[in-house]
Amino acid sequence: MKPVEVHSAAEAESDEAFERYWSESQSAAFGFEDELTLAFRKLRSNPGIGVPFLRGTRRIVLHRYPFSVVYRERLHDIQIVAIAHAKRRPGYWTKRLKQ
Repeated sequence: MKPVEVHSAAEAESDEAFERYWSESQSAAFGFEDELTLAFRKLRSNPGIGVPFLRGTRRIVLHRYPFSVVYRERLHDIQIVAIAHAKRRPGYWTKRLKQ
C-alpha cells in the first residue's frame, strides 16, 4: 500500500467542513470525519477505485455529504488534492497539481 499525502489546501478544506458541521451537530461532524477516513482507507488499498476526473485525477464521492475526495496516484504515494464541495466550481484546485 502506498502512503497518502494530503495537500495542505485539501487539509484546510477538510478542517473547514468539519468545523462547519461541528457548529451544527457534533454527530454530523463525526460522520463526515468517518466518511473521509473510509474513503482514504479504500483508495489506499485500491487507488483505482475512484472515478477518473479532471487532469489525470480521480475522485471518490462521499455518500452522506456533498463532498468528493479528489486525488492522484503518483509513483511513491497517493496525493489528496482536494476535499471538494459539490457546489464549488469544478477544477478550482487544478493549480495544486503543479506542487
